[in-house]
Amino acid sequence: MSQLIMSAEPIHHVEHVMGMPVSFDVRSPSPPVSSVLDAVEWLHHVDATFSTYSDDSIITKIGRGELAESDAPSDVRMVLKECRRLTELTGGAFNAFGIRAVNGTLVDPSGLVKGWSVQVAASLLTEAGAENFCINAAGDIALAGQPQPGRDWVVGVRHPLEADQLATTLHISGTLAVATSAHYERGRHVIDPRNGVPATKLISATVFGPDLGLADAYATAVFVMGREGLDWIDDQAGYEAYVITSDELPYWTEGFEAAWPYR
Repeated sequence: MSQLIMSAEPIHHVEHVMGMPVSFDVRSPSPPVSSVLDAVEWLHHVDATFSTYSDDSIITKIGRGELAESDAPSDVRMVLKECRRLTELTGGAFNAFGIRAVNGTLVDPSGLVKGWSVQVAASLLTEAGAENFCINAAGDIALAGQPQPGRDWVVGVRHPLEADQLATTLHISGTLAVATSAHYERGRHVIDPRNGVPATKLISATVFGPDLGLADAYATAVFVMGREGLDWIDDQAGYEAYVITSDELPYWTEGFEAAWPYR
């Protein structure tokens, strides 16, 4: 694990965990530096527990039948229970048990775990007294407060086909989360669990709402559903979406415009 430099306010740190950079940008008033260390330690714990790239992780052992789910730690049982709820809620567009993972098993809650774990990290900062911060996990973002008094956090959503261009920009104050599922360098890697083939209706789906775990899972589900996913998001209280179709046309939910004042 890398070392966090103890410094004056604000606190800035980048941690490589779960195969990606996770940046912490904590503005005034800052909590004790130890709270950021606690959040970093939590993310490494999640990585060790849920990694489908590790033969020794708890989630791999459950997938291989070496550990009963009922004997797993409470956070693992909770995540898998939530994954089953999301499968039912999305009509199978999100399914942690429908696609074979890199470890060869059919248990892969990764589509929920990243956002959920960062949301818990954000809660740790809040509990320690942080009021204004941004945690960015490779484009999935948990926000609180403001970067400076009277200013919004500005979140750019990368265009899926033009690496140096933004598809849209959000202006956000308060507690909110943003997650995007898109075809970037990895190509068509989002699989529709309902038929086992790559999802092709969209090239990008961004969801924002109060919880990053749900926003992350919802973004995956909307990506699979296609433009029809906007109607589904309308039924999910507090969540809004912006999508780009395969013919490069943007569409969005009505409530999305509140965070998109400059078009």
